[in-house]
Amino acid sequence: MARHFFAALVRNTISLIGTALAVASLTLFITLFVVQSLGLEGGAYLGIFTFIFLPIIFLTGLILIPIGIRRQHKLEAESKGSSAHFPVFDLNHEKTRKGIIIFVALTLFNIVVLAAATFEAVEVMDSTAFCGTVCHTVMQPEYTAHQRSPHARVDCADCHIGPGAEWFVKAKISGSWQLIAVALDLYPTPIPTPIHNLRPARETCEQCHWPTKHASDTLQVKSVYKDDEPNTELKTAVLLKVGGKAGRDFTGIHWHVSRDVEIRFQSNESREKIYQLEMTKPDGSVIVYKSNEEAPEDANHFRIMDCVDCHNRPTHRYDLPDDAVDGAMANGLIDSSLPFVKRESMRVLQGGYDSHEAAAAQIEQEITNYYQEAYPEIAAEKAPQITQAVAELNEIYSSNVFPAMKVDWGTYPDHSGHDGCFRCHGRLKTEEGEGIPRNCGFCHSVLAWEEQDPEILRTINP
Repeated sequence: MARHFFAALVRNTISLIGTALAVASLTLFITLFVVQSLGLEGGAYLGIFTFIFLPIIFLTGLILIPIGIRRQHKLEAESKGSSAHFPVFDLNHEKTRKGIIIFVALTLFNIVVLAAATFEAVEVMDSTAFCGTVCHTVMQPEYTAHQRSPHARVDCADCHIGPGAEWFVKAKISGSWQLIAVALDLYPTPIPTPIHNLRPARETCEQCHWPTKHASDTLQVKSVYKDDEPNTELKTAVLLKVGGKAGRDFTGIHWHVSRDVEIRFQSNESREKIYQLEMTKPDGSVIVYKSNEEAPEDANHFRIMDCVDCHNRPTHRYDLPDDAVDGAMANGLIDSSLPFVKRESMRVLQGGYDSHEAAAAQIEQEITNYYQEAYPEIAAEKAPQITQAVAELNEIYSSNVFPAMKVDWGTYPDHSGHDGCFRCHGRLKTEEGEGIPRNCGFCHSVLAWEEQDPEILRTINP
């Protein structure tokens, strides 16, 4: 039987092609699988080729083999003037038994190969490299932001999908349309946010974070630099009241996610404007706050507030130029002793450039020329510091602005600061005119505000 089977493969073109595809793809799959298991880092595209493309070719070859054999059997039967019948397997014949054993063994082997390929394919498609680099232009802003964020070592799927099969299936169905959109150039620029079908934060964020656990107040010290010649440094120190569950009551900022209180709000698509908010208190009573602005017809349905309504950029964070330059100067990446470096940095960063390459060339030229013309002695004395400043400004620009996707400064605002709070606080009111308080002391205590030499910091660090 085995001899007849292999003879059928040779006589039939379709089966022969199927066999060639199956053998070639299987050989290449095993080779690449072993090589990658030994530590080869080939990137997302190698993973796609190994665990998605090759298994599809292998399965196609396996399907062609029986189709060709069946077709050959039918043609032979017609040439003899008889109808084609399915073969009869008589287990009393030793050749038949051997043939069935071979068939079962090959089938089990194929199942193992396809199962391994399927498992690895899922691993590849859930990897950060797959999400960020396969559709390079589209995902470049988000991938770049992810790589420089506090969650850089957390895979995309851990937050965007989370545990369980239900959301995995939903994500892959959504991803199929995204693949079509990229292939046919149907995606918008910039990509709109927020993602409205994102899994609730309590099923993803709270797999690691614990907002109901009380956290002590956190001291935050921030340096800002004026745009004068000495780049005068000013310091702000605040005591952030993170809060959480303390005893019986919720305190601090995390009061918003108390399990005893439900906050629902109605907003526009971007959630930048909130038109109505409903707060259900522990006793079941409801307080309704409304904006003076009438909600448009396309305002979305009411949404229960969760983590991402304040922490809307937990990973894909983009800096404003002022914050980015201040941070670089505070960390010594831009030498604050360079005259007017804050002012000049802001000027070149906010120039309109067509690409990262054009920005890099123009930033280098303008910063270098400025110091050579305005401060020739400093240009010669501190040439390495100027070169370092240029490199850091290029890094800042290329990490926050993406001309190809029309992502500019401020395209994706961060709601974890004052702008996010003031969407509701001080803006929405009840019918009786009572507003949501805008008292800064609810969230933090200001210890110093843009002072050159704050006394509180001298006390803390004498």
